[in-house]
Amino acid sequence: MNCAGWAKPRPIPPPARGRYYGVCYAVIALLALAGASAFAGDYPQQPVKVIVPFTAGGGVDVVARIITPPLAEELGQSVIIENRGGAGGALGAGAVAQAAPDGYTLLFGTGSTHGTNPNVYAKLSYDPVRDFVPVVLVSSSPLLLIASATVPVTSVAELIALARSHPAELRFASYGTGSINHLGAELFNAMADIQANHIPYRGSAPALTDIIGGRVDYMLDGVSTSLGYIEAGTVRALGAAGARRTPILPALPTVAEAALPGYDCSVWFGLFAPAGTPQSVVALLNSKVNAVLSSSRVRESFAKLGIDAEGGSPDVLAARVAAEIRKWAGIVRAKNIHIEQ
Repeated sequence: MNCAGWAKPRPIPPPARGRYYGVCYAVIALLALAGASAFAGDYPQQPVKVIVPFTAGGGVDVVARIITPPLAEELGQSVIIENRGGAGGALGAGAVAQAAPDGYTLLFGTGSTHGTNPNVYAKLSYDPVRDFVPVVLVSSSPLLLIASATVPVTSVAELIALARSHPAELRFASYGTGSINHLGAELFNAMADIQANHIPYRGSAPALTDIIGGRVDYMLDGVSTSLGYIEAGTVRALGAAGARRTPILPALPTVAEAALPGYDCSVWFGLFAPAGTPQSVVALLNSKVNAVLSSSRVRESFAKLGIDAEGGSPDVLAARVAAEIRKWAGIVRAKNIHIEQ
């Protein structure tokens, strides 16, 4: 069939075909880059979702809910928290790792999702380094070594002495096998040269219930979740597990000061984005969260809970992740702690 005014295009000669497609691919790449830049410049155009990989009401959730309202003000867009607990934070972290890298799904990660989980889970649905871009280190705080009021001890040294005189009789609680306070307690037991029985729970609240009831003897817990019980006298604070004392209980010595030099077990929370998120979006989020963390409103709210605001560049969070993964590898091997999924 022949149509007037139409001429069949000549085929591209083989030698020129490579140059032709090369130019096309270059143009496509430039257009994609321009589109990504335009997208990043317009960010955010819709609500931002922050996945908290633990249940509502816990320490992670509390800190996330302190910073998200002022972060929404800074971004000029809604910031919505979605609690997706399970598997020590691995379920929520895995969901964010698979999310679109557009800055609209973020992870409120912790020392569990990016420190202990990579060491204890035989199969993890995400890689804590490869699958995420660090945005900013949000906060840090020491865990507290607490004991049931029914246990006849008032100090770290007395707890160690009691455990040594009753080997393998004391029971310590955790948020679950492989959790930060489980490994922290195992590290404490190893450094103190004591043997005790691990009783895992599904979070802080049920563990505290049994501490108060005297069904377990001691545990490491966050300041924000245990402070009210300490003040009420239903549990007894023996020491701050971090490298320095907590301002909220300034008279409480650290575990390192009291009995075990070098002992340090703190919790930290940080904001992560899926790998591949545009650098300009990460930079914007980092700037906005740092502004939030420098505000007196947030710092005062943190201080009431014994939490330190951190901040800094994404490199600060990246370094914390690397250090945390290294830190727990030894105790996991020594105690043969692993979780099969």
